[in-house]
Amino acid sequence: MYAFVPLLLSGLLCIALIFLLWQKLVDEPEFTVKLSELATVFISISGFLSAIIMVYLAASALTVKTNRNQVIDSLSKVTQQMHHFRSIIELLMQSKMWLPGLKEYIDEEYAGLTFFEVKEFYKGKSKLAIEFLQEHHNYADTENLYLELKALLMTDPKQKKIPETISYPKVYDKPIVEKWLEHKCGSGLWYYFGYKYGIYKEALDYEAVFERHQEKIMTLANTIDSKAFEDSSFNEVFLSKLGEYMANEVLPKLYQFQDRMDERLPAIMRYLYGIFLLLVLFGVLLPLTSLLFSWAPLLLIISFSFVVSTIFFIATTFYPFITREVNN
Repeated sequence: MYAFVPLLLSGLLCIALIFLLWQKLVDEPEFTVKLSELATVFISISGFLSAIIMVYLAASALTVKTNRNQVIDSLSKVTQQMHHFRSIIELLMQSKMWLPGLKEYIDEEYAGLTFFEVKEFYKGKSKLAIEFLQEHHNYADTENLYLELKALLMTDPKQKKIPETISYPKVYDKPIVEKWLEHKCGSGLWYYFGYKYGIYKEALDYEAVFERHQEKIMTLANTIDSKAFEDSSFNEVFLSKLGEYMANEVLPKLYQFQDRMDERLPAIMRYLYGIFLLLVLFGVLLPLTSLLFSWAPLLLIISFSFVVSTIFFIATTFYPFITREVNN
């Protein structure tokens, strides 16, 4: 809407100029010669403005490409970190640190239930989630952590079961990343092994994880961030720190870089490209071909009117447009 009034005024100016110039041509037939003389000036002005805009668009395109490549590199790095984190989760899920019967209880009795449905029970979309929350469990509340880790091994919010072969895609789909971020997946490790570990330490025996898997987990963690985990040992402090790191560092960045990958061409480039096309078509090509083929002077009048109206539109919208872009 910010450009509607200038566009309307530019359109009215164009119509008025066409009418006035045509009227002058009717009253003074010799005005045709003057139009032909002025055509060279208008072609030069339009060509000069078009050249400046073209150079700016080319430079901006290179900048956009460079920024996109940087985002791709950053996204690739964070995606790899997410792969390693999910590999750790897979090892924890397969381990014997869980209370006996918990896996069977969740994977069989509540096979169709997901962590997202439990967290969004208030929406009333899953009766199974409401039933799960109302039922008395015998697993010291660790079933919620199991569901959360299970959700991190899925690559689609609509998935109900963990696939036999865990998928590690080149790029994670945005819907699953949004769900992970929305429900702070990963923070459960911090909650159960850090903030409330005194309550849950009897129900989560991390020492039951095979020693070779513990070593693999530590290797993966150091691959994720060697500085953050360089002095860590496999214990409750490490698991808490790992969950906090993934929830606060990796997932937000994963979403941020994916969001930047989906960004469209900057609005200012679309704005300037539209003006560039108008100047080339009506300010250069139309008057040039009109002079070459001695077409009717009306075409020159239309050309002049469009160029003047376009310059008026630039003058009345460019500053508000730049201000709006900067503020956004």
